[in-house]
Amino acid sequence: MAEHRLTDLKRIVFKVGSSTLLDDDGQIDGTVLHHLAALWSTLHREGKELIIVSSGAVQLGRPHLSGEHKGEAIISKQAAAAVGQSKLMALYDSFFGVCGIDVAQVLLTRGDFADRHRYINARNTLNTLLAEGIIPIINENDTVAWEELKFGENDSLAALVAGLADADIVCLLSDIYGLYTGDPRKDPKAEHIPVVDEITAEIAAIAGGVGSRMGSGGMKSKVDAAKIAAQSGIPLTITMGRDVDNIRAMLRGEGTFTLFRPGEKSLRQRDRWIAYASEPAGSLTVDDGAANALRRHKSLLPVGIVAVDGDFSEGSVVTVKDSGGIIGRGIVGYGAAQIRALRGKRSDETDAAEVIHCDNLVLEDMI
Repeated sequence: MAEHRLTDLKRIVFKVGSSTLLDDDGQIDGTVLHHLAALWSTLHREGKELIIVSSGAVQLGRPHLSGEHKGEAIISKQAAAAVGQSKLMALYDSFFGVCGIDVAQVLLTRGDFADRHRYINARNTLNTLLAEGIIPIINENDTVAWEELKFGENDSLAALVAGLADADIVCLLSDIYGLYTGDPRKDPKAEHIPVVDEITAEIAAIAGGVGSRMGSGGMKSKVDAAKIAAQSGIPLTITMGRDVDNIRAMLRGEGTFTLFRPGEKSLRQRDRWIAYASEPAGSLTVDDGAANALRRHKSLLPVGIVAVDGDFSEGSVVTVKDSGGIIGRGIVGYGAAQIRALRGKRSDETDAAEVIHCDNLVLEDMI
């Protein structure tokens, strides 16, 4: 049993996967959704603030397309998502409506996280909805997303949303009771791992061998999400989404689930955005002296810069690296053209301030 209680936690992100919501024919399992909605409604009445990240739109919409558009091509998935998302939201609205609870559809792409202004707008929207007692139902905007739909999954989205909203915990509801030493569906000797204090190379290797029956993620994506959550100071759990009694037990600190404890050093809200949500617009290469200073949490000065790659503006996020590899990510105080003109100059040769202030830099070992 993992010793952890959710009773004192107010803001909870639940992620429910396709393998939990859908039956073998790709249709919503009404009984499962009914039981989950009943659980969430009870938590809502108890004063919990809930955010639900829900998969299922693509699978739900695919049966409504003709044969030539039911394949795995990106455009076919996007069309299926467009059909399925409205049906998915109608179901959530119906199930929660019986309990007198309003829901709101929130569709996000990686671009909404990467752009600082859109990130803050999304954060403000979620906070407003929660203050109004409305449950946000979040999904990736698969209809317009390209890279996100091709490579993305909702496990990392749930962890990013938790960081965005300053949630107290992330609960991933899957088709498995948590992390095991092997795939329990193939290996009868696989042992359940109740608590993970640190995501080591061994844990990552174990997760890489356990997939999902229907969803796009698998256990690797869940461990990746746990890493994001941990660095944000947020615990994350994984358990069986179809076993609602077990979920109830988990909320009492009982039952079968895996708890990923948050790291001792958590990132500030701004640093979370730099580390996980932003998309670097370019890179700066620095010399050994600057690299050593940055690792001691000093600011980056022009004298230490030896190369500038990319065409970016002031306020952009860039990757910082040296001859040995990536050092971290930071927000630049100047555009690329200005930095090229400043690079290599000592403080007595220019009036320029720091290119990256230490408060705007996140080191690689925290990412």
